[in-house]
Amino acid sequence: MIYRALGKTGFEVSVIGFGASSLGNEFGPTDFDAGVRAVHLAIERGVNFFDVSPYYGRTLAEERLGSALEGRRDKVILATKVGRDGREPNECDYSAARVIASIDGSLQRLRSDHVDLLQVHDVENVANPDQIIEETIPAMRKLQRDGKCRAVGITGLPLKILRHIAQQVDVDTILSFCRYNLMIDDMDALLTPLCRARNIGLINAAPLHMRLLSDAGPPDWHPAPEEIRAAARSVIDICRRAGVDVADVALRFCLDHPYVATTVIGMSNSSEVEQNLHTLETKNDPDLLRQIEQAVAPVKNQIWTQGRPENNDVNWRHEM
Repeated sequence: MIYRALGKTGFEVSVIGFGASSLGNEFGPTDFDAGVRAVHLAIERGVNFFDVSPYYGRTLAEERLGSALEGRRDKVILATKVGRDGREPNECDYSAARVIASIDGSLQRLRSDHVDLLQVHDVENVANPDQIIEETIPAMRKLQRDGKCRAVGITGLPLKILRHIAQQVDVDTILSFCRYNLMIDDMDALLTPLCRARNIGLINAAPLHMRLLSDAGPPDWHPAPEEIRAAARSVIDICRRAGVDVADVALRFCLDHPYVATTVIGMSNSSEVEQNLHTLETKNDPDLLRQIEQAVAPVKNQIWTQGRPENNDVNWRHEM
């Protein structure tokens, strides 16, 4: 396994991170025992960064991961989130009171007295970004002082709001998903330079574009429009003709990023763990990458919207 520094946190994280959303059945039903075996195998093979949220499976992922980590908690850097937990009618709540209540529930499910990284989940859902800056992050820093987390970060799909928040308040990490992979790379234009300049740990998630770049295909709820789905199918066909697995190519592409500390990919069984770890031993063919780039060109850097419209990049009006 290869390890990299996660910004200024002091953590050395595995370049492949274990995305635990799959344990919450977010991409289809998964077997509990198979998930436990996957967690154990990943740890045995050197994976030490585990990312989860109370939102995944509406607490199921945290419960399953906590069970799997019993007796192994000291071997991992454990990250969870606050602000979005799927509760009805208000699934997103970034208030200080909810932050404090949320971490206590997470710690109980994760069977731990602290998490290593506590992140704001999907900041694009907040009604006013100032709340994250003035209320949410300060509440998380208090939890850090109380020993319930060791570092504080933010996550989201739109890049400009992540950049805006990180310019206004100190954060240790940023998790960006679906903004750097074979189909999109605008993370490097809008976010990576700030992270480099401020020594913010950068986490890249969804290297398969939330399974668009996989033989199994995306879940029914995937928000990508048809033109992006069609381009992804073309990429899959190109890889098949070349005799390689598109998921291996996609993950390897992300692992080659020079600044990203860890690339988080969903895993729910041992075969997925083995396949992802095998990618560490591979290299991408430059000619193949050029073919993929040509196939993706018509939709390159196109992304769907998520959360409040005004918080998405296309509608962002805040001055930097």
